[in-house]
Amino acid sequence: MSNTPEPLPLEGIRVVEFTHMVMGPTCGMILADLGAEVIKVEPLAGDNTRKLLGSGAGFFPMFNRNKKSIAVDVKSPRGREIILKLVASADVFSENFKSGTMDKLGFSYDALSKLNPRLIYVSHKGFLPGPYDHRTALDEVVQMMGGLAYMTGPEGRPLRAGTSVNDIMGGMFGAIGVLASLQQRARTGRGQQVASALFENNVFLVAQHMMQFAVTGKAPDPMPNRISAWAVYDVFDVRDGEQIFLSAVSDTQWEIMCREFGFDDLKADTRLVTNNDRVRAREWLIPELRARFAAFSAAELSERFEKNALPYAPITRPQDLFDDPHLLATGGLTPITIAADNTGTGREVESRVALLPLALNGERLALRTSPPRLGANTVELLRSTGYSDAEIESLRADGVIGVNP
Repeated sequence: MSNTPEPLPLEGIRVVEFTHMVMGPTCGMILADLGAEVIKVEPLAGDNTRKLLGSGAGFFPMFNRNKKSIAVDVKSPRGREIILKLVASADVFSENFKSGTMDKLGFSYDALSKLNPRLIYVSHKGFLPGPYDHRTALDEVVQMMGGLAYMTGPEGRPLRAGTSVNDIMGGMFGAIGVLASLQQRARTGRGQQVASALFENNVFLVAQHMMQFAVTGKAPDPMPNRISAWAVYDVFDVRDGEQIFLSAVSDTQWEIMCREFGFDDLKADTRLVTNNDRVRAREWLIPELRARFAAFSAAELSERFEKNALPYAPITRPQDLFDDPHLLATGGLTPITIAADNTGTGREVESRVALLPLALNGERLALRTSPPRLGANTVELLRSTGYSDAEIESLRADGVIGVNP
């Protein structure tokens, strides 16, 4: 048996990436994790995502691993020539800038597909072509206009989801489109254009509630006000000010829970025989359960629900996941070195990062390289396209490229 590791699925695929923020970089990260060579094209000052503060501080280190960075002034003719040479040998071109930006640079699908007919061109936009496609979209914008914020918050208080759900899923659908196009290209020999969009992604997320209305004829309530499909399915306040999510979603689980906690009176109550009976009784049943569970600690409830294979969950903060025993034991987190300021020029931080939530042949897709320093691969990539060292030095001296060895 050979000890040579199996090549990754996309090994040998080259991706030229013009992206920033979350949506486009997510697509590139997925392709890179799967083994593609992803070349992140950055302006000389760097991707602005590197400079974000607050909730944006994690964007660059999360979504740009396993990539290479080339810093190029694409507004200069010599800079554009560099990109065209990279595209000539590329399999995929990915972008998520405002409509028209790539056209102005000469990097439209029509222009690049003439240069490289096998090229797969994936665009990540706010909206697919139509009446809204002139609008500027953000994840929060489409959550508000697409029903997700309404469903997430309490009535009268629309609330965005707690992470960049549309950006991340939009990038995932872009990657799915690329994978499908690579398969089709293997049959036809031709590339094609792929488009993914935030608004359409958001509509896909809330489509279950659209279908709920179609089936019932009743408008869906926001999640905090909803009529749950399950009777015991809620967050409970327990001893010492702690909280825990507890549920019993089947008749069997209800019986097990009642037996474990000695709720014989509830088990015998003819109003609570089936799950649907208990759903109809939630108005009085849940306050009763809240009172009974309030005396327990979250740890005791966790232990007893775990022992009986009943669904439960601690209320966990994102930073707590760094020490999650399951993630640590299964390799779901991997060590990573990131720049404290995202530029790669200052202090570095040792941390752990979540891998793609899938396994191939029982193996997780590993981190091969940390997020790149700005321009870290400029010289290497120019040499690979035929530039001499003298030409590279001339480009650097003239401010066409940035080099960060």
